[in-house]
Amino acid sequence: MVEIRMHGRGGQGAVVACKILASALFKEGKFAQSFPAFGVERRGAPVQAFTRVDDKPIHLRTEIYEPDLLVVLDPTLLYTIDVTSGLKEGNKILINSPKPARDFEISQKYDVKTVDASRIAVANQLGSVSNPIVNTAILGAFSKFTGVIGIRAILAAIRESVPVHPDENARAAQQAFDEFVN
Repeated sequence: MVEIRMHGRGGQGAVVACKILASALFKEGKFAQSFPAFGVERRGAPVQAFTRVDDKPIHLRTEIYEPDLLVVLDPTLLYTIDVTSGLKEGNKILINSPKPARDFEISQKYDVKTVDASRIAVANQLGSVSNPIVNTAILGAFSKFTGVIGIRAILAAIRESVPVHPDENARAAQQAFDEFVN
């Protein structure tokens, strides 16, 4: 089983990203589950969302405390909460940031890569410069970085499940996949 934890802020689309990811995994014939962890959070508050994937049915129904893969939609969360809690040394972290991975202290301990999902989202008219919706762009980079899911399944899941601007969201995912340097 592969367990993925996503950290973001309310309004960035972490919960929707995990749902799209689970749908894409299902399209590839895998078993998947997706769920959020939040209470009374509001736009801008820290949010966690989770996805599990396996080749057999998943019966576990708890939050993910020891993720195999980590995605951070807002790099400021690295300085306000312990996003790496439970992550084993050497595991992969994908961060939405224009900075190179080496600029993050955690790159000493983990396999960190960055993608400027905010720039890609804005270029595809997803949100605004001050509040880009980065979830679909991050999924494109996630596909290339981890190899857990193919980009074709991601694009199909986006087109089926994103209610507003599905083509723009799919373009953002494809652009992030194409630009991502592994």
